Amino acid sequence: MFDLIELAIRDGGPEAGLNLLVHKLEEEKNYPLLFEARMMQQRHALGLPLVQIGSIDDVPEDKRADYERAFTESAREIGSLFLADGQIPRAWPYFRAIGDNLPVAAAIGKLDGPHEELDRIIEIALEERVNPRKGFELMLAHYGICRAITYFEQYPDPKTREECIALLVRTLHHELVENLQRAITQREGSEPNTPNIPSLIAGRDWLFGDMDYYADTSHVIAVIRFALDLHDPDALRLALEICEYGGHLSPQFKYRVDPPFEDVYPDHALYLHALLGENEDAAIDHFQTAPQVLVALLVRLKRYREAIQFSLEHLGEVPPDQLACPSVLQLCELAGDYDLLRKLARERGDLLSFVAANFRPQSP
Repeated sequence: MFDLIELAIRDGGPEAGLNLLVHKLEEEKNYPLLFEARMMQQRHALGLPLVQIGSIDDVPEDKRADYERAFTESAREIGSLFLADGQIPRAWPYFRAIGDNLPVAAAIGKLDGPHEELDRIIEIALEERVNPRKGFELMLAHYGICRAITYFEQYPDPKTREECIALLVRTLHHELVENLQRAITQREGSEPNTPNIPSLIAGRDWLFGDMDYYADTSHVIAVIRFALDLHDPDALRLALEICEYGGHLSPQFKYRVDPPFEDVYPDHALYLHALLGENEDAAIDHFQTAPQVLVALLVRLKRYREAIQFSLEHLGEVPPDQLACPSVLQLCELAGDYDLLRKLARERGDLLSFVAANFRPQSP
């Protein structure tokens, strides 16, 4: 090959030698070297030395824009070739270098079955936020709900967080339904034809002996805790079914958690019902002893005036950076009460909020 390239250069000049090299590398699918060869072609076309010395900052300013454009085109070409061969981890550095996540995100989104580089793909999807939702789905499908729950505690992408909560709820619900159906079939001789947990357990108290459970209890508690952030009614209904299951477990599986959810399954169910617009007042009464939880619930219910009043009464001395719910000034913004916002901002010496209150949105 060295002789052939030398002959091509002698007969046709540098372009012929580079073209032959590119053809050879394409045949061999040696994509990293193909990228370098493509850049050599571009440097030759721009009148730059074929061997790069220094960084892109060393390219003359009048040629830098063309050089950067050539770099982007070459990186996209090589990344696309790796993707066409299913080599997502090898494609990613090229797309990352040009700030283009979309082709890799799309490739990850199409994955369904096992992959020999699955760990690295999940890392790219999740840790580098290329496709967090799909990365979490792959983790859940291939490594199980335990690992997924552990990871979810530090899930990196707020935009797709709720989708992943719904995925956890559906996965756990499906596991419970399958295990309950199996137990019923063994006892009764026929499989019940319903995916509804309350229907499965109705009239079957024998399912819940002292040692009987149908999913890891720590998983159940973690998932219903995450479910409090859901908005999707269908997912909320499934979470309520999981609470219904938990409420039938023997006392040794009814772990107590931090207030105000000490009675873990009924308390979470009460909150979830409220999110669905059911028994809101009962939930508000129940969570009076947990001001931040109650304010967060009132915000979810869009009962901003009540949230403001309760916050003023119970959270007035809590610094904003210690709140796990909106501050009273943020509540005023949510409620559109700019007069109160201005008043409170003045009382608290908050110049920024005071200015914001005086720039209220204009009606169209």
